[in-house]
Amino acid sequence: MIAGALLAVAAYCPAKVRAQSGSPVMTVQAGKVVSTVEPTMWGVFFEDINMGADGGLYAEMVKNRSFEFYQPLMGWEVRQSPVKEGAVLVQNRQEKSAANPRFIRITREANTQTLGMVNEGFRGMGIKKGLRYDFSVMYRQHKPGLKLRLELVSAAGKIIGNSALDLKETGDGWHKANVSFNATDSTMRGKLAVWFDGAGSVDLDMISLFPSDTWKGRPGGMRADMVQLLADMKPGFIRFPGGCIVEGHDLSVRYQWKKTIGPIEDRHLIVNRWNTEFAHRPTPDYYQTFGLGFFEYFQMAEDIGAAPLPILNCGMACQFNTAEVVPLDQLDPYIQDALDLIEFANGDVATKWGGIRASMGHPAPFNLTMMGVGNENWGPQYIERLKLFRDAIKAKYPDFKIIASAGTNPNGERFDYLDKELRAMKADIIDEHYYSPPSWFLDNAGRYDNYDRNASKIFAGEYAAQSDRVVSIHNRNILKTAIAEAAFMTGLERNAGVVVMASYAPLFAHTDGWQWTPDLIWVNNLQSYGTPDYYVQKMFSTNKGTHVVPILRNGNTIKGQDSLYASAVIDKPAKTLLLKVVNASSVAVKQKIALEGVSVAVSNAEVATLKSPSLQDMNSFNAPQLVAPVTSAVKLKGKQLDVELPPNSFSVYRVTIK
Repeated sequence: MIAGALLAVAAYCPAKVRAQSGSPVMTVQAGKVVSTVEPTMWGVFFEDINMGADGGLYAEMVKNRSFEFYQPLMGWEVRQSPVKEGAVLVQNRQEKSAANPRFIRITREANTQTLGMVNEGFRGMGIKKGLRYDFSVMYRQHKPGLKLRLELVSAAGKIIGNSALDLKETGDGWHKANVSFNATDSTMRGKLAVWFDGAGSVDLDMISLFPSDTWKGRPGGMRADMVQLLADMKPGFIRFPGGCIVEGHDLSVRYQWKKTIGPIEDRHLIVNRWNTEFAHRPTPDYYQTFGLGFFEYFQMAEDIGAAPLPILNCGMACQFNTAEVVPLDQLDPYIQDALDLIEFANGDVATKWGGIRASMGHPAPFNLTMMGVGNENWGPQYIERLKLFRDAIKAKYPDFKIIASAGTNPNGERFDYLDKELRAMKADIIDEHYYSPPSWFLDNAGRYDNYDRNASKIFAGEYAAQSDRVVSIHNRNILKTAIAEAAFMTGLERNAGVVVMASYAPLFAHTDGWQWTPDLIWVNNLQSYGTPDYYVQKMFSTNKGTHVVPILRNGNTIKGQDSLYASAVIDKPAKTLLLKVVNASSVAVKQKIALEGVSVAVSNAEVATLKSPSLQDMNSFNAPQLVAPVTSAVKLKGKQLDVELPPNSFSVYRVTIK
C-alpha cells in the first residue's frame, strides 16, 4: 500500500461509439497457443489496514483483551459504585513476560460495591440472535471467592445474553476458564459486560469473546462470511501480511513473523502503523494482536486452495515515514528470519521450525514456493539488501522464487532505477504497483505487450483505480473503476507469459474503521459485500484458463480501439474457451466474434455480464448486488457469436469445445 500521496486524478470521459452491425469482426485464433497461464495468475492481497484483521477477519470481539494498548484500559469502561481505590489495578510484569506484560487485578469486598468492566468491542460488537458465543479468560486467584457474571448488551442497553463463570483453580499459576451462552437478540453495536460478584481478589488476562460461527467452526478463528468471499474467488495465491505494515513506521514496529505464532497469549502485540498514518482518518485504537498470525495465514491459504505468498521485512522501515535501515553488517537476523520461515512452512517435523508448525496442529508442510523480500522499498539501499537475501536463500533453496519490489509507482526515476537493477540481477519476479485514475488503466492495457518473455516475470501486486485521487476520502468503488480495471486486466491476461500474478489492493475495509479507500470488500460488524471491483476480480479468477490464445480485431490485439478491450484463454482440462470483452464506451456495440481453430461442442454459449445504468453505481449493505454479474445464454451460429456489448460493461463468454 502506498503510504504517501501520489498523482492527482484526471477525469476520464470514455469516447462514444455508435452501435453498428458492420463493425470489424473479433477473431479468436483458438488453435494458436501464445503462452500458458500460471495457476497463481489471479490472487488476493491481504493487509491489516481498514480494520482488516483485528475487528475484521479475525473474529475476536473484545478490544484490548490483554490490556497491552498504549492506554491499558482503552476499550474498557470500569463501573463501580461506590468507587473504591484499588478495586481495579493494571499490573505490569515487564521482563518476566515481555510478550504480554500487563494484566488487571480485581479486588472486591462482599456486598460493598457494584463492580464491573464493559468492553465496547471494535466499533461495537455484532451479535446475532440464537448464536452461541464462547467466552474465555486467563486468571490467577489470590483470594478465592469472586464469580464472573457475563452480559451481552445491545446498543439500546438491553441484556441479550448472559451467563456466569466460577473460578475454581487456585495457586500461583495462570489458569484458563471458559463458558458458552446464546444470544437472545441481534445488535450491530453491542457490548460485553463482565461483573464481579462475591468477595475476593483475582488477576485477569486475555478476556475474550468469539462467535461460534467462525470459518470451519474453528475456536478462536476467522469470520466465515469474509473468508467465504475469498474462497468464492478461487484465488491462485494469497499475499500476506501486507503491505506497509511489513515495514512499520520504524523498525521497532515492523512485522516479525516469529512473534505471531505459538500460544495466543504469548504473541507480542504491537501498534498498527495505520493507527495515526492519516490525519483525515486517525485510529488511535488500532493495534495488531496477531491472533491472526503466520500459522493462520498459511492455514487459510490452504483452506481456499491458494498458494501462500509471505512478504518479509528486508531491514528497511517505511521510506515515507522514517526510512530507517539496518546496517548491512547487522542484517543477518533478518535474513535468518527468511530462512527459518521456509523451514516453518516446509520443514520436516524433526527440524526446529517444522516441529513448531507440527506442534500447532499441522505436521504436513504448507508447500511454500515463493516469498517477497521487502514491500515498496526503493533505492540502492534496497538493492544491496535484496542481494544479500537472494544469495542466502538461493544457496539453501535454489528453486525458491524471490519477489522483488519495483517501488511505489509504475514509472519515473525510482521505477526506472529498480527495473534496470532487478533485471540485471535476473530477479525471479518483480512486484509492480499502480494506484492511478481509471484513464491510466485504460491507456495501459498494452503495458506488457513488449516486455521480454525470457526475462524477469511480473507480479501486478497492488492495483486499484482511484475514482477521485490517491489517498482521498472521496474514492469510491464504482462501476467506472471496475470497468477500467477489467480493461487493464485483459492486458495482463493477454501477457500471461510475462505477468504471472496479479492482485487488487486493499482487500477489506470496515465501514466504521477504514483509513484507505477504495477497497475490494466492505464489512460492518454483521455483514460483508463485494464491490463491482470484487466481481471483476472474481470473474477473471474463476475463468482463469490454462493457455492464452489471440483474439484480434482488424488483425490487431484489442486494447482500446473503439473503446473495446479483449483477451482469450482456453481451459484445456475443462474443454472451455473463455473470452473476456470490455466495452468502455457509453453506447452498446453489436459485435461478431468468430472462433477459428477449434470445434464447438454446444449450440449455446454462456455469458456473464457486469453492467449498470450509471458509471457511478456502487454496491452497499442495503443493495449488495446492485452491480453484479448476470448470466445468460447466447446462441452460436456455427462457430460465430453475434453479441451486443452493453455500454460500460465487462462480459465473460464461456464456450464448450471439443
